[in-house]
Amino acid sequence: MNIKTALLLGTLVLASPALAQDTTDTTATDTATTTTDNNNDDGFNWGWLGLLGLAGLAGLRREPERERIVTPTTAQR
Repeated sequence: MNIKTALLLGTLVLASPALAQDTTDTTATDTATTTTDNNNDDGFNWGWLGLLGLAGLAGLRREPERERIVTPTTAQR
């Protein structure tokens, strides 16, 4: 990683908490909340499907480069 990339990543990491600050109006008195239960998964745990997908992507990672050694031959066959 070169120095420019490291500086850019450091700047982004340090600036992210400032972007997440809440700027909503705190004078509002409406505190009612509504929750809805949308459990339409029919008992299927979608987390397992995500883990299977990640396991499938593991085979696509790049293999390390192998060094090729070529030796010249002096005798012709």
